[in-house]
Amino acid sequence: MTEHSEFIVIGAGLLGLAAARALAGRGREVIVLERAEVGHPAGGSHGSCRIFRLGYGDPGYVSMARRARELWRDLETERGLRLLHPAPQLTFGAGLQAVHAAMTAAGAPCELLPAAAAAARFPMLATAGPALLEPDSCVIAADSALRALAATIPVIRTGVRVSAVADDGRQVTVRTDAGLFTARVAIVCAGPWTSGLLRPAGLAVPASATLERVGYLELAGHGQAAEVPIFICHGTPAPYGLPVPRSSLYKIGVHAGGPPADPDRRIDGADEEQARQLARVARRFLPGLDPQPVRIETCIYDNTPDEDFVIDRAGHIVVGSGTSGHGFKFGPLLGEWLADLAAGAPAAAGWPRFAARFAVRRFS
Repeated sequence: MTEHSEFIVIGAGLLGLAAARALAGRGREVIVLERAEVGHPAGGSHGSCRIFRLGYGDPGYVSMARRARELWRDLETERGLRLLHPAPQLTFGAGLQAVHAAMTAAGAPCELLPAAAAAARFPMLATAGPALLEPDSCVIAADSALRALAATIPVIRTGVRVSAVADDGRQVTVRTDAGLFTARVAIVCAGPWTSGLLRPAGLAVPASATLERVGYLELAGHGQAAEVPIFICHGTPAPYGLPVPRSSLYKIGVHAGGPPADPDRRIDGADEEQARQLARVARRFLPGLDPQPVRIETCIYDNTPDEDFVIDRAGHIVVGSGTSGHGFKFGPLLGEWLADLAAGAPAAAGWPRFAARFAVRRFS
């Protein structure tokens, strides 16, 4: 038996849920297919929290973040809950000047602090140099955000593994272990599985998966998590940290610092070298805390070669991928753009500026 829907979304991570919500909100028929469950630990969208920031070394990304924040606020109002928890952020390191210039060009509020001023205002964080203060940064309650998005979507089929996607020029057929599904358009947002699913359909989406680990430090006895700012040290590698909402924990990690990974091979727990790396981050930037994480989580990144996203359409297939490491904050905005591409709607505000930048053909 074959089931038909106007639109099918493959993957119930952040992008898939945001795209499905946008379509459902326009009264369109949409089914979401998810191999596990919403927020499952083998995907890239799970976990307690993510950074919401305007600070990028590119004014375009700054403008995207500002628009995305408005859409997050709309979701908060609609669901009657808080998803964005305000927290100041300090940016420092090699990318400081570029971020300052881009935020200034985009008219985003920020303040350049000398090292002494940064240390005086945020004594628990060691920047060892000047820092850029972002007063409008937030921590996104990621797990709550996924649940809020999922609650707006009428049909989510969990435990359904997709094995093939085919476009015959009229419609898309999706083969799964639960049978066949057909749709006018399919939106593929399957994280690190996206590239493999689309290859047989003739779509080459360059991507690589890496296994990242994040650690949680205990702040008990050192004040509340809200008293420690978000931080990003731009450079190679790029350590970061953020307070976990409604807890005494502080999350730390290193952006894209993990080894290559197979998304079908689940690995839990701590790798010794990555655990040592997290402890070094804690000692370097949060010297007053116990550097040994009380918990370590794994996360699969879905990376593009240039760290820009893939948001594109080819035939009756729309692709949303390559967002790992910095895409969560843009979720509602990227979901609107994916829905526009799927529905053939007029280009949303801001999209023409990024259409070529996020196109698959840029890798040709």
